[in-house]
Amino acid sequence: MDITLPELEQAINYWRSLRPSSGEERALSPEVNALATVYALMIFNKARSLPLSDLDQNARQLLEQWRTGTK
Repeated sequence: MDITLPELEQAINYWRSLRPSSGEERALSPEVNALATVYALMIFNKARSLPLSDLDQNARQLLEQWRTGTK
């Protein structure tokens, strides 16, 4: 199974709504930061999708929680 760039954007926005940035520096939450790293690498590599198996355990869990939370 793959994650597409638009799906990843939706997951990031989901986590941003649950865990907004904080502090004067507007730091990203750990959840958003983990998915934003994947997003940045996909953009850099011009990838439109990525196999979930290529992601670390944390990112996979965050995506699963997003999918469960949006049903």
